[in-house]
Amino acid sequence: QVHLEESGGGSVQPGGSLRLSCVATGETFSRYCMGWFRQDSEKGREGVAIIDGDGETMYSDSVKGRFTISKDNRENTLYLQMNNLTPEDAAVYSCAATIRCLRLSEAIDRVGGIKFASIFFDNWGQGTQVIVSS
Repeated sequence: QVHLEESGGGSVQPGGSLRLSCVATGETFSRYCMGWFRQDSEKGREGVAIIDGDGETMYSDSVKGRFTISKDNRENTLYLQMNNLTPEDAAVYSCAATIRCLRLSEAIDRVGGIKFASIFFDNWGQGTQVIVSS
């Protein structure tokens, strides 16, 4: 089991940037596939970005080219750099981890894509709020 704690949320204007961080404790961070998910009152939880143990990444179409997921195995920290934010990006962002990394990308494709990938993750942080408003 890994404990996850997010930080970095806040309020920005449209077009602004934020960097979210997620510190992991309790297990060997490098063994896990990690992801960022977001949830608002209308859409429910959806996958945003995922990174596997080899550093391969997946993004939802809505954030591709604007968001970058990365991780620092020495610091046990996952990041999400978010640029050119829009009001549609406003949500509670949570990081998540799964030890079940084998062929994860294939499994995600079978369920319809990263939007539905939360079913594969079983360790979750509490979330950090992102507000995008002028």
